[in-house]
Parts: sequence; C-alpha cells; structure tokens
Amino acid sequence: MSQHSRRSVLKSGGVAAAAVVVPLSGTEAATALPEAPQAARPRTAGDLTLTVNGTEHRLPGVEARVTLLDALREHAGLTGTKKGCDRGECGACTVLVDGRRTKSCLTLAMMEEGHSVTTIEGLARGDRLHPVQEAFVRRDAFQCGICTPGQIMSAVACIEEGHAGSEDEIREWMSGNLCRCSCYPNIVDAVADAAKAGRR
Repeated sequence: MSQHSRRSVLKSGGVAAAAVVVPLSGTEAATALPEAPQAARPRTAGDLTLTVNGTEHRLPGVEARVTLLDALREHAGLTGTKKGCDRGECGACTVLVDGRRTKSCLTLAMMEEGHSVTTIEGLARGDRLHPVQEAFVRRDAFQCGICTPGQIMSAVACIEEGHAGSEDEIREWMSGNLCRCSCYPNIVDAVADAAKAGRR
C-alpha cells in the first residue's frame, strides 16, 4: 500500500504552487533566476534572388518565412507549381532543386538562393514539350490536372535517377505523388514510355 494518501499529495502540491506565486523580496528576486536572453529578431522582408528555369528572378519584399512554393506562385508569377495539401503529403508542389525532387511547400525560399530551381514552366523548349510531358498527353495520364505538374516533375527526376526500370520500380519511386483522380496506371505507363524514349 502507498505511504502517501491522496490528501497528503494534494496538500504538498498546493504548498508548492503557492511558493511559486509568492512574490520574492528584492535580494531574493535579484538572485533567483538569471534573466532570459532576448530572442533573436526575425529577419524582416527583403530582396530575394532565385534562379528559376535558368533565369534570375529578383523578388523584393519576401519575408524569411515564405515557402519556395509561395515565392514561385505569388512573387515570381510562376503558377504552374500547384498548392495541394500545403503539408508535404501530396507532392503537387514538386519542383527540382539542383536536379533533385523538392516539395516546395516544405522549403523556405531563402534557403534556395544560389541554387537552380526548375518548375513545370521550364521543361518545354518553346513549343516543343519535354518527352515526359508528351508521354503524359499521349497516355492520358491526368484528369483534373492539380497533381499533374508535380507528377511530371517527379517523373523527370525518377527517370534521371535511374528508377524507371520496371512498373513496380516506377510505382515505388513515384509513390510520394498522389492523384485523387486515380490515374496511376496511366501515369506509370507515361513514365515507362518516357524512360524508353530516353534510352533510344
């Protein structure tokens, strides 16, 4: 049986709480606790330069907390990258940073200064679509289109990474991109087509 009754525990808790709120005398207050350091001031809005699709974009007034997704859409006017869940779960906002897939809703824009960002707008060469874009059109690998830019950017990286050797491998390495319309079989076919075209 416990040595402490419910009453004794409540009493000791009440005494401790009272001790916290009792004001200290002048000397006690001076030696009680060291003063907390002042919080670092957050970086204010300033100029940000991003290299996107081979072009430098000088973006004035971008706060330190702005994501790469919002900087692209709201400051650079590149709205091809879509905002889906805004939590890094759906992959609709996928872009390439130095050739690597990046969920732009989870990345701060200021962290990408000095890096090369590629968005869906940067894939085509004039009127000529990228082979992955052509394959998506040919295979009818989209419906509503919200996830399509992220799917295509992820597919480009998937092929470049060498992860398009089989349908199962494509499914595994494209699993971070969700399609609410369930076009998965067509997406896999499109990635496989584009990978084969690249190997010819």
